[in-house]
Amino acid sequence: GADVIKVERPEGGDDARGWGPPFAGDTAVTFHAMNRNKRGITLDLKHPAGLAELRRLLADADILVQNMRPGMMDQMGLDADSLAAINPRLIYCSLWAFGARGPMRLTPGYEPIVQAFAGIFSINGTPDGPPSRVGMQVLDLGTGVWAALGCLAALLQRGQTGRGTTVDVSLLETAMGWLSIYFAAFKVTGRQPQRHASGNPNVVVFQSLPTADGEIVVAAANDRLFAKLARTVGRPDWATDPRYASNGLRVANKAVLLPELEAIMRTRSKADWAERLEAARIPCAPINSLADIAADAQLAALDIVETIPEAGLKVVGLPLSLGGERPGIHRRAPRLGEHNADILGHD
Repeated sequence: GADVIKVERPEGGDDARGWGPPFAGDTAVTFHAMNRNKRGITLDLKHPAGLAELRRLLADADILVQNMRPGMMDQMGLDADSLAAINPRLIYCSLWAFGARGPMRLTPGYEPIVQAFAGIFSINGTPDGPPSRVGMQVLDLGTGVWAALGCLAALLQRGQTGRGTTVDVSLLETAMGWLSIYFAAFKVTGRQPQRHASGNPNVVVFQSLPTADGEIVVAAANDRLFAKLARTVGRPDWATDPRYASNGLRVANKAVLLPELEAIMRTRSKADWAERLEAARIPCAPINSLADIAADAQLAALDIVETIPEAGLKVVGLPLSLGGERPGIHRRAPRLGEHNADILGHD
């Protein structure tokens, strides 16, 4: 794999080192989880010596990935054109909050800010509750994936042209990508989608349902599965009811269908319904806690939970396999400035 060198400021380093609890030693587990397999150096980019050292490293680098505060790289003379003069083969990847162009180009932002701005809050939550963010970092992590894809495409292009290029990604563009179905529907109807808690505005039945002892998620996403669900819950008449003859009709009549279905589901336990639904080959799943999924046999079979060397922390490994093998974790996250001597020749 790539030799990834993380550049941090000498005074305290990456803010994510303090994003805890929990901590492992004096460093947040967040930082350990996101920075394994990297070497780390510190450079003071406020001083000419630090800038000169960075330029020296970039002279033969393949890829630069930067998410400095918008405008900072230009101010320091580290813009793409200046670095291309040093290394024409350099791929220059920038991660923005609101994008590389437009009136908000220089506006900083974090995950919840951009989720709110993009409209993600507006479609999440319960119908009668407040708007809600998506709980995990779907924009931060998703933008990283787009950045990686862009860099790989740029490497392939460089193999043909011999020259590097720029790659620009942003939290806002990632958000709009995740919103593509909702946004397309809005542009057709002009209507703001209602919030549906665990449900889907375009598909019924496709949500969590109450049982006698908790909830289970059921995905009867087409007419065939709905007919199976109708038989499984003891209402085979629903399969031929003209109100439910298609997904569009089920969506239109969900105010009638769903309360009746929920009343039936409350008569049995989660385990009982899971057994019945699985026997009918209707996709369903319990709403697991992290403890539940951590102990699940399917997760163990995938062997995706790995231990970071030295740190001893158990984290999720790379979520892909090549030739049936998952690329492993071979290095813990770097201590602040740990590899200065190896890479820069001084502490």
